[in-house]
Amino acid sequence: MAWALVLGASSGFGAAAVRAYARAGYDVIGVHLDRRSAAAQLVELDADIAGLGRSFLRFNINAADDTRRAEVLASLSERLPAGSISVVLHSLAFGSLVPLVAPKGKPAVTRAQLDMTLDVMANSLIYWVQDLLRAGFLAEGGRVFAMTSSGSHMVWERYGPVSGAKALLEAHIRQLAVELAPWRITANAVLAGVCRTPALERIPGADRLIQKAEARNPYGRLTRPEDVAACLVELSRPGTYWLNGNVLHIDGGEDVSG
Repeated sequence: MAWALVLGASSGFGAAAVRAYARAGYDVIGVHLDRRSAAAQLVELDADIAGLGRSFLRFNINAADDTRRAEVLASLSERLPAGSISVVLHSLAFGSLVPLVAPKGKPAVTRAQLDMTLDVMANSLIYWVQDLLRAGFLAEGGRVFAMTSSGSHMVWERYGPVSGAKALLEAHIRQLAVELAPWRITANAVLAGVCRTPALERIPGADRLIQKAEARNPYGRLTRPEDVAACLVELSRPGTYWLNGNVLHIDGGEDVSG
C-alpha cells in the first residue's frame, strides 16, 4: 500500500494533489492548518477521497510546529507499516508579505516575521524529511517534491520574505537530492505557472501577475492546480528514478514565452 504525504493539503496545489494521488491509487496523509471557516471545503475533500475508495488521514495542525509534527508521526506509527510513504509534497504557503525595507514611518519585515516565513515555507521541509526518515516511513525509491515559484528569482512587490524562503527551499531540494540518494529517494522542486490560488490572491498586485501570465502563456490561460497535480502523479512513477535535484517548470511554457 503506497501513501502520499501532502503538507498544505486543504487548498490550492495541495488539495489538487490529494485528489490526484487518490485517483492514482495512493492513500493520502494530509497536513494543513485551517480555521472553522474552511470546514465546508474540508468536508468536500474528505468526501471526494472516500468516494475514490482511498484512505485519507487528515491532521489540522501547524505543520511547522515540532510538537505537532511529533504527534502526527506518533499517530502514523500506530497505523502505517515501515516504508509505506512513497511521496512527500511540501506545499506550505504561509509567510509575511512585508517589504524588507520601507520608507520612514512604514513597517518593514521584523526578525520574527522573517524567521517564521523561512521556517514554514522552507526549513519545515527538512524537519519533516529528517523525522520521516528516522521513523522508517520513507520508502526506498520514493519522491520528495517542494512547491516553489518564480518569486524565488524575481522581485515582486512585498514578496521579499517569501522570495527568500522559496530560494532557500530550492537550495534545500538540491542538497536533499544528494543526501537522500543512498535511499534511492529523489528530491525535486516544482515551479508552477501563475495559478489562481488562495496564496496568490494574498500577494499585492496579484491581478497584474494574472494578466501578464494569461498574456504570456502559449495556451492563453493560467496554470490550474489540477495541471500541476497531474504532472506530480506522473513524476512519482518508477520510471522517473533518475530525475533528481531539479527545479521543474510546470507552466505550459509560460516561463520561456517571451
